[in-house]
Amino acid sequence: MPELKIEVIPEGTVIDHIPAGKWPKVVEILRLTKPNGGTLLIASNVPSKKLGRKDIVKVEGRYLSEEEVNKIALIAPNATVNIVKDYKIVEKFKVEIPDEIVGILTCPNPNCVSNHEHVLPKFHVESREPLKLRCHYCERTVEGDEILGNL
Repeated sequence: MPELKIEVIPEGTVIDHIPAGKWPKVVEILRLTKPNGGTLLIASNVPSKKLGRKDIVKVEGRYLSEEEVNKIALIAPNATVNIVKDYKIVEKFKVEIPDEIVGILTCPNPNCVSNHEHVLPKFHVESREPLKLRCHYCERTVEGDEILGNL
């Protein structure tokens, strides 16, 4: 099998093991649609031993906050984040879905208090596989595309 060649970035973040076709959502939630001067590299539908097919996003000159990593976990629970400095991976970790998700996701229930009062939306993880979240305020369960649509 021919080797895949993707340009190396000098400094920044590489998000690997994103399920195939999910890179646009990763780019959207990280607000990478507005260039910050650094290169944005996207590899889509790449062969993967672990996933069959995967996407990879490389962001030059940018490091992710804990909140951003938590958002990625909701889209790509098996993703790996690599921190690159001086062309070398200096840190590598798997994303993890936290037990409680606060201020990342909006509740799809229009009557939920979190959509009308000055409170941060809060969800508890009911299940990780498949991912199901329960709103702390109205107890609505959210899963699948409904999670992606409310990030």
